[in-house]
Amino acid sequence: MRVLLVEDDARLGAALSDVLRVHGMEVEHVTTARAALARLTPQTEAVVLDLGLPDRDGFEVCSRIRRTHDVPILMATARSDLTARVHGLNLGADDYLVKPYDVRELLARLHAVSRRSRRELVGANVGAAAAGEVGEEPELKTFVGTDAAPVTEPVPLSPDEVVIDVGSRTVVKGGKSIALTRKEFDLLALLARHPGVVFRREQIISEVWQSTWDGCGRTLEVHVAAVRSKTGSPRLIETVRGVGYRLAIGAASSTWS
Repeated sequence: MRVLLVEDDARLGAALSDVLRVHGMEVEHVTTARAALARLTPQTEAVVLDLGLPDRDGFEVCSRIRRTHDVPILMATARSDLTARVHGLNLGADDYLVKPYDVRELLARLHAVSRRSRRELVGANVGAAAAGEVGEEPELKTFVGTDAAPVTEPVPLSPDEVVIDVGSRTVVKGGKSIALTRKEFDLLALLARHPGVVFRREQIISEVWQSTWDGCGRTLEVHVAAVRSKTGSPRLIETVRGVGYRLAIGAASSTWS
């Protein structure tokens, strides 16, 4: 297993690296958020992430990793309160381990999240094969990540399509700019990462408001209604009852920079 260990304590990081290597893992140890994001590659098979990093909070690192990678993330931190654990899991962490911990538990949890990830990948491939989708490249109009590039020629937009430019934080429809508040834009940009994919209410609250679900449910509903109203597209954001929201496929295009 190729593990990216993000731990700002150099002595602890070195000790953990030695233990993981003894158990047959390839380990790259970094001490900052910047280095973690730079060293993460498609070959990374698991991330052990501390939250107390010197240059950026670990929650933000988790959120940024999740935008472009499905790699298993195990948060290993001294933050033991329930709010932090719930927030981390809602941001996309696969597991949460509180310091101090026994290294045997760390190993067991690493193997557990890795097994789950492999099962999900196999399940997705089997489902795609059954649907006759393996090997087919869908037409992409949403570009995710700083190094992404268009894979097809631009498709002419319909007058009703909402265009989201994440880099300049602008939203345009029919050639006219739409003024959204910061949170309204953040909500729309989050859903635009994966059009058609349902985002749980708890996940949206964690990422956009950096908070937990308690007391923010009504706030989310108000912001969804505002985006629908301001864009003049009531079907732009679809409600999935009992789960959350998703961006309607074909209703918007987005660019990331």
